[in-house]
Amino acid sequence: MTREHIDSSFDQDLEIIREAMLAMGGRVEEAITLAAKALEDRDEDLAQSVIEGDHAIDRIEEEIDHQVVRLLALRQPQARDLRVVISVMKMAADLERLGDYAKNMAKRVSVLAGGAQIEGAGAAIRRQARQVGQMLKDMLDAFAGLDVALAEDVIARDVEVDHMTNALFREFITHMMEDPRNISACLHYTFIAKNVERMGDLVTQSAEHVVFLATGERPGDRPKGASTATIDMSDD
Repeated sequence: MTREHIDSSFDQDLEIIREAMLAMGGRVEEAITLAAKALEDRDEDLAQSVIEGDHAIDRIEEEIDHQVVRLLALRQPQARDLRVVISVMKMAADLERLGDYAKNMAKRVSVLAGGAQIEGAGAAIRRQARQVGQMLKDMLDAFAGLDVALAEDVIARDVEVDHMTNALFREFITHMMEDPRNISACLHYTFIAKNVERMGDLVTQSAEHVVFLATGERPGDRPKGASTATIDMSDD
C-alpha cells in the first residue's frame, strides 16, 4: 500500500470521527440548554426527554471509540497523526461527561418541582448554563477549524463561570440562613451550580486539547476564580 493511499485512508477515517464528534457536541449542547430550561420552568416532561436523550450521546461516544480503535489498528498513525487521535479520544470522553452532568441536572427537576420555590434560582442556573453552552459551541467551532485564538478565548472565559458559581453559592447560603425550610432546595441548587462549573472545566479542557491539536503545545495554566471553599459570608 502506498504512503499516499495510507494518508488518504487515514484522513477519510479521521473525517468520519470528526463528524461524529461535532454531532455528539451538538447533542450535548442541546442537552445542557434543555436541562437548564426544564429546571427553570419546573418542566418534568422536558427533563425526562433530556434523561432519555443521554443514551444517544453515549452511543455516539461508543462509536467514536470503535472508530478510533479501528484507525489505530489499521493505520498505525505516528507523530502528529497519533496526537490527533489521542486528543479526539479525550475530547469525546469530556463530551460524554458533559452529557452526564446535563442528565443529572434534569434528574433533580422532579425533586425541585415539588419543593420550596427559591426565587430566581432556576433563572440564575440557566444563565450559568447558557455561559457554558456558548463556550461549548465555540469550542466545537474551534475544533472544526483548528482555531487556536477561539480555543484560547474559551479557556479565558472559564473564570466567568467560576465567578457565577461563587455568586450563586452566596445567594443559596443566604436563602438557607434566612429560612431553614429552604435548605433542601438550596442544597440541590448548590450541587447543580457546582456541576455546571465542572461542565465549564470540561469544556475548557477540550479547548486545551484543540490548542494542542493545532500547535503541538499545551496552553499555560488557565485563569481560575476563587474557590467556593473560600467564600466568606461575614460581610452579608
